[in-house]
Amino acid sequence: MGSVPATGRRFFCSGVGVTTYELIRAKREGRELTPAELGAMVRGYLRGDVPDYQMSAFLMAVFFRGMTDAETVALTRLMLESGQTLDLRGIAGIKVDKHSTGGVGDKLSLIVAPIAAAAGVPVPMISGRGLGHTGGTLDKLESIPGMSTDLDPGRFTELVSEVGMAIVGQSPQMAPADRKMYALRDVTATIECRPLIVGSILSKKLAAGLDALVLDVKVGRGAFMKNVESARDLAAGLMSTAAHMGLPARALLTDMESPLGRCVGNALEVRESIEVLRGEGPPEVRELSLALAAQMLVLGGVAREAAEADEIARSTLDGGRALEMFARFVEAQGGDPKVVDRPEMLPRASVAVPVEAREDGNVAAIDALEIGLSAVLLGAGRATLEDELDPAVGIELLATVGKRVARGDAVALVHARDDDSVRAVSGRVERAFSYSDAPVEAPSRLLDTLTDSGGA
Repeated sequence: MGSVPATGRRFFCSGVGVTTYELIRAKREGRELTPAELGAMVRGYLRGDVPDYQMSAFLMAVFFRGMTDAETVALTRLMLESGQTLDLRGIAGIKVDKHSTGGVGDKLSLIVAPIAAAAGVPVPMISGRGLGHTGGTLDKLESIPGMSTDLDPGRFTELVSEVGMAIVGQSPQMAPADRKMYALRDVTATIECRPLIVGSILSKKLAAGLDALVLDVKVGRGAFMKNVESARDLAAGLMSTAAHMGLPARALLTDMESPLGRCVGNALEVRESIEVLRGEGPPEVRELSLALAAQMLVLGGVAREAAEADEIARSTLDGGRALEMFARFVEAQGGDPKVVDRPEMLPRASVAVPVEAREDGNVAAIDALEIGLSAVLLGAGRATLEDELDPAVGIELLATVGKRVARGDAVALVHARDDDSVRAVSGRVERAFSYSDAPVEAPSRLLDTLTDSGGA
């Protein structure tokens, strides 16, 4: 690969000496790297032989040049093998998790996991925290008084076996290469890269000892994937790599142009999740939760096909068993299960101020990105990993896409710490709404379903 600068760091793999510089240049020029070469880069970074600035250059080269399927599989395997892998083989049944690529108002894990678990599918869920405009399942759960999502692997395994589900954060021992590389990706604008996303998601999921995985790939303004083509490409990459790793997977493409449901903010979203588990709440949240849960039931062997799975999921939700499972899960992880019957126990903001429609018309769109960023400004989300959240604050939508409103009608409610916080975001929330004189029909949230064969 030509001459090497004297400053290049040298390390060895498989008996062949290569330098970090050479690997960066090779990827910059679009060459496919071997598993051994990728291993040299990843393991060298974990050891400290590869400094941040060189790994940053490598990630940027991958961002622009991409990776082949073989490289993506190799990277995923390296991230997985960099740390601890849980052994859940002692738990009866097919263990299935659900993963979302992130959105605004996406509280589905709090509903889907209890439905699947109550229907007989063990759910070992490794979740994340919110960053930027996308919310995090762990942050939502921790707004419940006493709730802990920091469990050691032994306790996590016990709860999946005894309760039927558990939701925790990624252990520092699980896929540490991903943890370290993700932190670098976040500050080098290399998050939105298919092979890096695939490796990051699947290495964590495989480390949790799963038997199968359902993916919710978001599409639109409030998602990382802005159009259906890129979302479908990501879903295909995830499913293909999962298959190479021996993990059955299915994917749903779902709309994230507008926020999902009515509530954006941690305690607000828990409240809305409880409403859905009680048979209430926004129909779109209920239907999307059922669609995801049904796929988990098929992969988990509880149902043979989608229609049967849908019937079981609806019976589980409507019969109250999913709500009972949620209460058991909350109590098992230290939370107060009375929150199910008394959601007023959740944190409440000091101030709640309406935002008014600026004109007459039908709500044509609600910009999910703008609502998500407004929630971050209120303190419901993070600009950096170190930011502390206010679990009580957020935005409640009083008008959704398709509703007819008059100028001056309240279209949203800003839940905030103080009046200054309200003033900081009210204009932004108001501008997130657009209107049409013509009638507007709310679009379906479910855009497509991809099975193992890639068909709908």
